[in-house]
Amino acid sequence: MTTVVSFHAHPDDEALLTGGTLARLASQGHRVVLVTATSGEAGLSAPGADLASTRLAELRRSAEILGCARVECLDYPDSGWSPKEYRPRPGGFAEVPVEEVAERLATILQDEEAHILTTYDERGGYGHLDHIRVHEAGAAAAAIAGTPVVLQATVDRTMIARALRILAFLRLTPNGTAATTADSWYSSRAAITHRINVRRFARQKKAALAAHTSQTTGGKGPRTARILLALPSPLFALVCGTEWFIETGATPPESPLRDPVASLTSGVSA
Repeated sequence: MTTVVSFHAHPDDEALLTGGTLARLASQGHRVVLVTATSGEAGLSAPGADLASTRLAELRRSAEILGCARVECLDYPDSGWSPKEYRPRPGGFAEVPVEEVAERLATILQDEEAHILTTYDERGGYGHLDHIRVHEAGAAAAAIAGTPVVLQATVDRTMIARALRILAFLRLTPNGTAATTADSWYSSRAAITHRINVRRFARQKKAALAAHTSQTTGGKGPRTARILLALPSPLFALVCGTEWFIETGATPPESPLRDPVASLTSGVSA
């Protein structure tokens, strides 16, 4: 059995990008540790509530649903996000030195004797600076701790277009940047090393996403979580039933690996 540490920027990122994979790993007896950089207190939910404590409680519930054995928050300030004109808050996580974050994350990796670390791709998915900092700090932490495999959570860019077509058919197309900039998000299919089928765990993934109730409201237009949760379960499994990763330092195989721990024994790593 292996230990996997999954590093994310904000609560709810774990459900959206890696929920199925984490549930799959936990069901197989692997130890799953969930770490977030921030509590997500600068989210788009209606102001006035104690959003930090709310989102941390939601994170713990999501982690329980996914089968995580440990949950940690590094408690850096959330840089915030504006879909139209992104200006991160001064002093947010995106401005914290990579070395500082890496040292703290490396301590967890060493404490857990982690075999695998999940982070994000170099674009931070859709360009969020907190996500980019997770990518940078995660890579540095793995080097410090000697963690052998780093899997960058991403999305096959061609599948985003397909998902948007499905949402358009259902008249659920997101507002903001989603319909106009999605062709530059995440990663090309050629760069992907792992394509994980998580349809068997779609129910858990949807329940973990539903735990983040605060992320279904706020901002202008429909939120991603609300759109996905509105999908009937079979359609949710179709849209969200695959998760993708890029292994750091690995040459993409002709056919992407289908097991998140395969790199430990397959020799795909450089």
